[in-house]
Amino acid sequence: MSASIKAVSTALSAFEDAAPQKFRNLTAAGYYELAVRRGEGEIAAEGPLVVKTGEHTGRSAQDKFTVRRPEIDAKIWWDNSKPMTPDQFEALRRDMLDYAAGKELFAQDLKGGTDKDHSISVRVFTELAWHSLFIQHLLVRPAMETRGFATGAAPDFTIVDLPGFEADPSRHGCRSKTVIAVDFVKRVVLIGGTSYAGEMKKSVFTILNFLLPEKGVMPMHCSVNVGTSEDSAVFFGLSGTGKTTLSADPNRVLIGDDEHGWSENGLFNFEGGCYAKMIRLSAEAEPEIYATTKRFGTVLENVVMDPQTRALDLDDATLAENSRGAYPIHYIPNASDTGRAPHPKNIIMLTADAFGVLPPIARLTAEQAMYHFLSGFTAKVAGTEKGLGKEPQPTFSTCFGAPFMPRHPSEYGKLLGELIERHGVTCWLVNTGWTGGPYGEGSRMPIKATRALLSAALDGSLKSAPMRRDETFGFDAPTKVAGVDDRILNPRETWRDPKAYDEQAAKLAKMFVENFAKFEPYVSDGVKKAAPKA
Repeated sequence: MSASIKAVSTALSAFEDAAPQKFRNLTAAGYYELAVRRGEGEIAAEGPLVVKTGEHTGRSAQDKFTVRRPEIDAKIWWDNSKPMTPDQFEALRRDMLDYAAGKELFAQDLKGGTDKDHSISVRVFTELAWHSLFIQHLLVRPAMETRGFATGAAPDFTIVDLPGFEADPSRHGCRSKTVIAVDFVKRVVLIGGTSYAGEMKKSVFTILNFLLPEKGVMPMHCSVNVGTSEDSAVFFGLSGTGKTTLSADPNRVLIGDDEHGWSENGLFNFEGGCYAKMIRLSAEAEPEIYATTKRFGTVLENVVMDPQTRALDLDDATLAENSRGAYPIHYIPNASDTGRAPHPKNIIMLTADAFGVLPPIARLTAEQAMYHFLSGFTAKVAGTEKGLGKEPQPTFSTCFGAPFMPRHPSEYGKLLGELIERHGVTCWLVNTGWTGGPYGEGSRMPIKATRALLSAALDGSLKSAPMRRDETFGFDAPTKVAGVDDRILNPRETWRDPKAYDEQAAKLAKMFVENFAKFEPYVSDGVKKAAPKA
């Protein structure tokens, strides 16, 4: 062990000293008791733990940093990663250690990944009891007797999460009092100044996104489910596109709803739980997820609760539009108990097109799939984020998860393309956004139609449906599908003014082309030709 790594190990053992035996690897009931006693949360009428995250109700993407060291410098996509010097990270570590002195921390040994050959062990220290319960849900829970504290084994990575700590930009090289710093060489993640628990799980995703490609394993921001015929499906999609909702299918086994890997062994979940949006959740549209809001153990972030009756109001966005629920994956009735599945038969790329241009479903060639994967398109509308005007705003988040991709997107894109070809996967683009016009004029794509089209794609019947070639985007879209209104299948025919549709399609195509220009030096001619006609 080098002197520098030994020094870090010694410092981390000091964090272990702040986590007494009684606060290590507790049960959900233990965390409940401590969270309520410490004033961190309240218990709602039917059992969930309700907490507030304060000013941070979502990720602090601008406050995430990567420690720049010679060993990894050439491997990092620095256009997408903010650097922190080793000295700044060391100062941050020492200051967080000083802050933790005299406090009792919670500690757990968990895993990232269910694949026996590609998982990592993670030790997580938290200042808040409910944060420890959250990460217990979201990561994989090994048998108690095999965990590092019990065996004396050191973890592969350590995460220290101290929401009450405030970073100093002048001393720590960060932007504000909030900081998420990842050191891939020392294998440490330091999180401070935010109570948003999702930073911990996304840090593990970032770690696996860095480690796995060198092993030929594809990390993916996606959900996965599998049918009775072992027909696995991957669902890519940014927030708001329906990734969690559509993968929770009562007729298929859920592998996971957010982060997965694709190895030589097949698909595997990075996590042991789900982190679903709660705002305006309904029992009719999403019964499996809705049921988790009535379970002991579920952690509800920024969900409004009546102080007298303790009843929840999932429609109230007073505290946050991004209210969330964290729960173990076995709270979903048909969830997998292994977190693993065979190689996929289908890949679904979800987009919420607020421009009203894309069809509800289209079949992609392998080259088109790589193009849309690297593009990572969806659209945001007024009401979802501050500062958005009346016009839809395009969002291109490469690989459907740019904030968590430490390597250049071309690495992930090339790896995905190779796996698609090797395993003969059929790829689909599904629009869960608007039809009949853009946001403000058209209407949201009916979820009943989306589910029917997905069912046809997954059972293989959509492959034989009559298709038309889209003139602008070049993919094939079905013209007739049983149980779906023919008119909805061609978006141009749903607009009152077809010429207005043509103008809107050309506008969106131009956005795709302009965004993709930065990837052209890294892709084949076939992928370049998959671009829409601007």
